[in-house]
Amino acid sequence: MSMELLPEWMAGLEEEDVVFIKKFVLASGSLKEVAGQYGVTYPTVRLRLDRLIQKIRLTEDAAADPYIATIKRLAVNEKLDLETAKVLIAEYKKTKNKEE
Repeated sequence: MSMELLPEWMAGLEEEDVVFIKKFVLASGSLKEVAGQYGVTYPTVRLRLDRLIQKIRLTEDAAADPYIATIKRLAVNEKLDLETAKVLIAEYKKTKNKEE
């Protein structure tokens, strides 16, 4: 399948995320079954699913404001702590509102 045919939210995912989605779908959405396949605990799979949901939402947010999407992506990928991300976004919004 060509990347051009993939929806934007899926094209932006890493291969390991796509494999996770495939396993999740084939397990009929059973996090317990996916946990068994990966040999990890249910909470670990739940956390991974939550992060994947955040990544998909970020792709949708990117079109609206690429800067905010980048900050959120850094936080989701644990390159930036959540509190710092919130401060950066708040300051950016203040600056942006002054310009408008």
